Amino acid sequence: MAKKASKVIISCAITGAIHTPTLSAALPYKPKDIARQAIDAANAGAAILHLHARDPETGSPTGNPDVFAQFLSEIHAESDAVINLTTGGSPTMTVEQRLAAALRFRPEMCSLNMGSMNFAFHPMGGKVTEWQFPWEKEYIANSESFIFRNTFADVARIYELMSDYGTRYEHECYDIGHLYNLAHFVDRGLVKPPFFIQSVIGILGGIGADPDNVLFMRRTADRLFGDDYVWSVLAAGRAQMPLTTQAALLGGNVRVGLEDSLHIGRGKLATSNAEQVQKIRRILEELGLTIATPAEAREILALKGKQQVRL
Repeated sequence: MAKKASKVIISCAITGAIHTPTLSAALPYKPKDIARQAIDAANAGAAILHLHARDPETGSPTGNPDVFAQFLSEIHAESDAVINLTTGGSPTMTVEQRLAAALRFRPEMCSLNMGSMNFAFHPMGGKVTEWQFPWEKEYIANSESFIFRNTFADVARIYELMSDYGTRYEHECYDIGHLYNLAHFVDRGLVKPPFFIQSVIGILGGIGADPDNVLFMRRTADRLFGDDYVWSVLAAGRAQMPLTTQAALLGGNVRVGLEDSLHIGRGKLATSNAEQVQKIRRILEELGLTIATPAEAREILALKGKQQVRL
């Protein structure tokens, strides 16, 4: 089984591509706001910053590396946290659009989605009557028809294109089958230990937000990978704090952030990413767990180091 973490790595996913500006005024989409919230989250205890970009005028998801550049340099300069760039982008982007920023900046980490799936969040728009930007309503409603493409060929291509840069991956596994997909790439020699597995719980189209499913994901990964992997959990929406806490008590690591949930408690919107980091840190420390620094996270995950990022 995966070695029990001596220190818990907190990742923070700052903005993502699911939620839209109307749903929360705290969701950052301008580069200066993404940078500030990322730095604040790192100061609060996040060792890894998972980053997407948004169109600074409309808040819509974008894969444009020029937009990433407007906040990455500031985060890189003012924080020691590990920069983890998305290769998932959004379900509406091509694989080329999703890869563009990672290929340009060669970060220490990238996310890598381990299988195609239905990926829906249309219920979020049900009670909204006025939208801040015209694109939001259609984007959320159309997610009922989204297929998030991550074929075996797509995944292999990402591994191969990034192979010369020393980038390692946050392997995002939304269901049990995605763990078996990862095992396939391990068998092909495209993944080397220690590899980082992020169990994604509670997305409509993936495995449901149930404590038994957290255990199921962990036990399946143990059976497939032994002690070759490092485990983490993110949970969408109201399951965020309970299930990430469960994961940490099982010896895993955690991810929070406004990409995964807009709330800080029942019926209460979070005011920032840092507020969520502070909350999970407080919970874990009160349970006697120790939070990993960025340097410790780099050692645990065998990362290439901040100085090797192309910024």
